[in-house]
Amino acid sequence: MSVVVTLQVILILTKLYDFNLGGVTESSLWRSTDYGSTYTKLNDKVGSRTVLSYLYVCPTNKQKIMVLSDPEVESAVLISSDEGASFEKHPINFNILSLLFHPAQENWILAYSHDSKLYSSMDFGRKWQLVHDNVMPGRFYWAVMGLDRESDVVHIETRIGKGRAQYVKCRAQRCTEGNRQYLFPGHVDTNSLVVQDEYVFTQVCIDMHIISTDEKQVFAAVQEWNQNNTYSLYISDSPGVYFILSLENLRTSRGPAGNLLVDFYKVEGINGMYLANKLVDNYIKTFITYNKGQTWSLLPAPATDVAGNNLHCILPFCSLHLQLEMSENPYTSGPITSKKSVPGIIVATGNIGTQLSSANLGMFITSDAGNSWRQIFDEEYNVWFLDNGGALLAVLQAAAPIRHLCLDEGKKWDRHSFSLAPLYVDGVLMEPESDNHIITFFGHFSHRSEWQLIKIDYKGLFSRRCMDGDYQTWYLHNKGELCVMGEKQIYMKRRPGNRCMLAQDYSRIYSSEPCPCTAYDFECDYGWERQADGNCSPAFWFNPNGAAKSCSTSQSFLNSTGYRKVLSNNCKEAGRNVYSPRRQPCHPRAPRGLQLSTSQGELSSPVGSNVTFMVSLNELDFGDGIKITYSNLSRADDGIKHIYKTTGIYRVTATAENSQGSDSSTLFLHITSPLERVYLSAPIVAVRGKEANLTAVVWPSHTRTLTFFWWFDNSSEPIITLEGSISHTFQSEGKSKVTVQVASGSTVMQDSKVTTVKEFFRSLLLSFSPALDEHNPDIPEWREDIGRVVRTALSQVSGIHEDQLLVSLYPGLPTTAELFILPDEQTSTDNILGIGHGLGKSNEFNTYYVKSLVLIYGVWLSAPLVDSNSLPSGSAMLMLLIVVFVGLAAFFIYKFKSKKPGRLQRSVQLISPHLKFSVQIIINMNGGGQK
Repeated sequence: MSVVVTLQVILILTKLYDFNLGGVTESSLWRSTDYGSTYTKLNDKVGSRTVLSYLYVCPTNKQKIMVLSDPEVESAVLISSDEGASFEKHPINFNILSLLFHPAQENWILAYSHDSKLYSSMDFGRKWQLVHDNVMPGRFYWAVMGLDRESDVVHIETRIGKGRAQYVKCRAQRCTEGNRQYLFPGHVDTNSLVVQDEYVFTQVCIDMHIISTDEKQVFAAVQEWNQNNTYSLYISDSPGVYFILSLENLRTSRGPAGNLLVDFYKVEGINGMYLANKLVDNYIKTFITYNKGQTWSLLPAPATDVAGNNLHCILPFCSLHLQLEMSENPYTSGPITSKKSVPGIIVATGNIGTQLSSANLGMFITSDAGNSWRQIFDEEYNVWFLDNGGALLAVLQAAAPIRHLCLDEGKKWDRHSFSLAPLYVDGVLMEPESDNHIITFFGHFSHRSEWQLIKIDYKGLFSRRCMDGDYQTWYLHNKGELCVMGEKQIYMKRRPGNRCMLAQDYSRIYSSEPCPCTAYDFECDYGWERQADGNCSPAFWFNPNGAAKSCSTSQSFLNSTGYRKVLSNNCKEAGRNVYSPRRQPCHPRAPRGLQLSTSQGELSSPVGSNVTFMVSLNELDFGDGIKITYSNLSRADDGIKHIYKTTGIYRVTATAENSQGSDSSTLFLHITSPLERVYLSAPIVAVRGKEANLTAVVWPSHTRTLTFFWWFDNSSEPIITLEGSISHTFQSEGKSKVTVQVASGSTVMQDSKVTTVKEFFRSLLLSFSPALDEHNPDIPEWREDIGRVVRTALSQVSGIHEDQLLVSLYPGLPTTAELFILPDEQTSTDNILGIGHGLGKSNEFNTYYVKSLVLIYGVWLSAPLVDSNSLPSGSAMLMLLIVVFVGLAAFFIYKFKSKKPGRLQRSVQLISPHLKFSVQIIINMNGGGQK
């Protein structure tokens, strides 16, 4: 059941859960306009078949109500602007898991979906826009007033990998990549972003949880390296930057959602008063402080139990211990409660003994701010403050028709029955700052019974409103010491037993007078530790004279004496200011601690993107006015931006300098671009035992940002290089497969080629007339196709088996190729060389060779042959054969067009019959494969 109380209206959402189906099958929305006396069912206004799941009220305008439908049935929101008198339904295209209303703008809402996406609405849920995806649950916040310039700013923790998150800041309706800010460089721990009051926290490495940010000060629980289930309490200065240790070994536990629960409680109405449970010698004990954690002490136990028997519990061996967990149910009081309107009164569940225990629990009360305690019940009760704190209502947590009412700070309790049958109380509704004196109990008689609501008007218990004579004064003290938080305070409270109603506006503090300052009105400053005599001394790791101050040589600064005044402490120093900081002249220092990083903490970025650099100094003195300068970069509030236009590894350096020296910081940034294609250029034939060159061609071209993995045949490990070329020696004859893999970030592409390895072979250089160059697209597929055409033609005219011929066209223009003649099993080196010598000395063979080659394409044209006698003598003789093809027959050339990136499509184009081109064959007469 969900309950909402607005200005004059109570709304209740009930749901019927079907245990057989394992889900909610029906829901009903109820509305009361007379503080719960009568209820009207609103199912006809929201849709009789609509199943509702959650009920929300706008915190800044309680007339605005939002109801969510069950996403298992439909995704929609129902909106009301008149406290539920009417609703309008708006379908949505996502399933809402939770909502966050803006603290000031009533129409602004953030919605978190089941698929970890964050949406924003500026018109109270009528239209939604995606803000960001991969958002951590519960780690999104609206703008911080006084910190963010725009009120529509959103602080988000996003998931970027396993165990890694990132803090993002952007506008709710303009959260595109270009408009996002990454204020904390690098990664942060998951589920660590906290935005509270004027502070923004993220966590890196250390386990830190924010407890409170009240009064411009941060209370944080930090787990040290030597702690398992306990944490240490740290308190910050006003900016929330420097923390000091207050209490070690705080008790912690985990909530239902895995969230950390710290046994730490702030007492309402008393400045600087806190309670905490601490592990001492394997025992959990409750401690109290009156000076914001400067000193802690055990709680004194009551002198007698609820029956009046003496307890004989003597400090420090025996004390009172309290349950300090917060209630998971917002409609119950929880194990401990206090109220600002009745300072000094605390009601809590606890036990008496050597340690905190879950056995023998009872209820205890103090009316003098924890200096003395009384036991009021020997069982656990829910206790609420009524009448602005002037009355106490206690209800047994078990099923009972009895309630107890007290008007004298827990001394006397009147028993009242409000139900004939025992009622399991699930919660209580009341207006905390209202004068209507109406409370509503809701619960059930059994686990299978319907909901029961009981309305009680307790105004009749009081005869009149309180007058001046109905109040008395009491002095706040700490074990007899009247100066608490630097002042003597006198409070007003109603005389016990007077049955008059407290006014909301009466002043609880009668008077306050400042006290002279003592050492315990100050906490030890950062780097200082409290000693046994109460004084603060530097810690072993801290040099009080080494702290850098940012000021000019002509100025002065306040140097710490080791003390800093406790925030909200009102003591006054008399005469010499022993504890306050002392003014000292500035002395320029060389800059130190310069830090340089990218906004996202990454050391790589895509080419053309805007890289934001974050520069910070831990210690820096610009005493002579010299500032940090930036070369070729523009200064911006959220970092220094620069765009890299080419890939490569860049050395980025930031420098700070003044007259005393300088400091610099360097990072190496990898600028990358996505891989589109990889082509392996490898020889189609190689000589066994001699080096062969292999090259990986990458599109687009990269500069020193790729890793190449070379695999040869069935090798178990690759050869890894940073360059795209490698030399390799093939050791055995046959066909050898070579594969190259190119890695760029998380992208890996590969290409493979087969190289034929022989002891010897013959190579002939081929060149073509310029007419062919016009149709050369200079792509590997075209070269492979033309190579196959030439190979087939040469095999037919020469009589050499096609398996012994290999043709490889070279990249670029003009079009050139190389013909390789391989030996068969019966061919020797002399026979292969003989082919060349025969071609070089026999005009008849050459004429036949040329005529046959021309006739393949349907035309013969006599061509002048090179006179072999004119060739140079020796082993390096070359013969030039020029063959002119007249295109009376059709010659097909493959032309390639790209329809999709990375995919080529072939189309056949007929070259004009009037095209002329020639093939020039340069025959190498050498052996051994040398050209």
